[in-house]
Amino acid sequence: MATAEKQRVYLYDTTLRDGCQSEDVSLTVADKLRIAQRLDDLGIDFIEGGWPGSNERDAAFFEEVKKLKLRHAKIAAFGSTRRANLKAEQDRNLELLLLAQTPVATVVGKTWDLHVREALRISHEANLEVIADTITYLKSRVDKVVFDAEHFFDGFADNPDFALQCVKAAAEAGADVICLCDTNGGRLPYEIEAAVRAACAAVPCVVGIHCHNDCELAVANTLAAVGAGARHVQGTINGLGERCGNANLVSVIANLELKLGYRCVGAERLKLLREAALAVYELANLAPLARQPFVGRSAFAHKGGLHVSAIQRNPRTYEHMAPELVGNNRRVLLSDLAGRANIVYKAREFGLTLDPDNEKISLLLDELKRLEAEGYLYEGAEASFELVMRRSLGVLERPYFDFVSFRVFDDKWHEEHAPFSEAVVVIDGPDGQRSRSSASGNGPVNALDSALRKALLPYYPTLESMRLTDYKVRVLDNGTGTSARVRVLIESTDGKMRWGTVGVSSNVLEASWQALVDSVEYKLYKDKAIPVTVRESKGEIEAGAEL
Repeated sequence: MATAEKQRVYLYDTTLRDGCQSEDVSLTVADKLRIAQRLDDLGIDFIEGGWPGSNERDAAFFEEVKKLKLRHAKIAAFGSTRRANLKAEQDRNLELLLLAQTPVATVVGKTWDLHVREALRISHEANLEVIADTITYLKSRVDKVVFDAEHFFDGFADNPDFALQCVKAAAEAGADVICLCDTNGGRLPYEIEAAVRAACAAVPCVVGIHCHNDCELAVANTLAAVGAGARHVQGTINGLGERCGNANLVSVIANLELKLGYRCVGAERLKLLREAALAVYELANLAPLARQPFVGRSAFAHKGGLHVSAIQRNPRTYEHMAPELVGNNRRVLLSDLAGRANIVYKAREFGLTLDPDNEKISLLLDELKRLEAEGYLYEGAEASFELVMRRSLGVLERPYFDFVSFRVFDDKWHEEHAPFSEAVVVIDGPDGQRSRSSASGNGPVNALDSALRKALLPYYPTLESMRLTDYKVRVLDNGTGTSARVRVLIESTDGKMRWGTVGVSSNVLEASWQALVDSVEYKLYKDKAIPVTVRESKGEIEAGAEL
């Protein structure tokens, strides 16, 4: 398709309903409201808030969402066609759907004769009447009606005439959008394309697509449907959903805008794509998928020296698009596969200018490979690597403190009580004074972290804002039992930036200590910290006096 055409494709997000059907996702009303605001900022056209008749949380959402000042998106309430033995005006589910008072009502109805025969146990004619009566009733009461043609593609494969009769019944009754659903997620792109073309020829209204990902084809099937004429796309942010999930709306948007030339959210809002994806992960309490296309942390990460050398000359050599278009960024990783180009590139990121022929690069590469052979991993701990680089190049100006010793106590006094952890840390401060600090914590590493910062806070008050946000332990020597070496990765934040550090040892506390010290030193380095003077005699702190 020519980019110049810029045909409009409308986006319908169902994260707040289909996404909540993920096995590991549970959103509160507050979570759903925050996601709705993000989706509106992104430029999503329709936000499906849930099924008003199914639970109290969804009913509460529809009340609260009225208070949001959405600038673009329209809220949709979801339900099903009326029961076969009732008229639409008698159906309680439709009554609750209308009580949500949304401008858009979406109803799902059967279009596969197998379901009509086996699940509903009614005739073909009765099913057509159910669809038509439901749509007519809703259309007279809401601005826009979307008919989700459940199992349409399975129905089209088994009995295409009946499947098309169902969508025609909905269109003739006044449906604004007929959304064709690959509910089982089992169809292939060529099947989707053929069925969508048939539906577009059969109905005068907008045709949409709703795909599940059971064959990992939901995005491909969605794009095939748009190519065949669908102009309404349903999906969820990050592909959340029942079983294997729904079509990932993040990838769909990026492909439609950047690869196929359709108009969805526009270039400026497209830059919010990664931010929106991360916000949904955070609110759903899920770890972001690093390898997620377009927006993942690894989507534009380069590890091999050959790749890094090439992208410095022209990023197109190993990137299919500019990461900034979707709010992402390019990353160069450091490992035993790294070449001189990786080091030069990372030095530039850290604000250092290195000549590619600098002899210190070879020494740094040798050191990097030695450390990684011992188990250090810097791909998730770039703060530790920056410290290694600056120390090797002689540009880390001052030692912030000198380590003397630490001890950790773990006591458990009763079977029903949790263990009690206490750490004692001894350091020589930047003024040469030795101090001993102790702290308790929720586990030995937390106690160590608290004791170290307690010792350093009198010198470096900015450490008050620092906290650990993630802690991971990986066993490196499988088969050696409790004597195995471990790698500890720590992520820290001060509310403004996040950074990762690493430690390796056969003792988990020693590995944790290494990562903790790196984390503190990186924070102090970034703050350009100058220690304050501690006056023992008066117990005062004289700020700003360099020692």
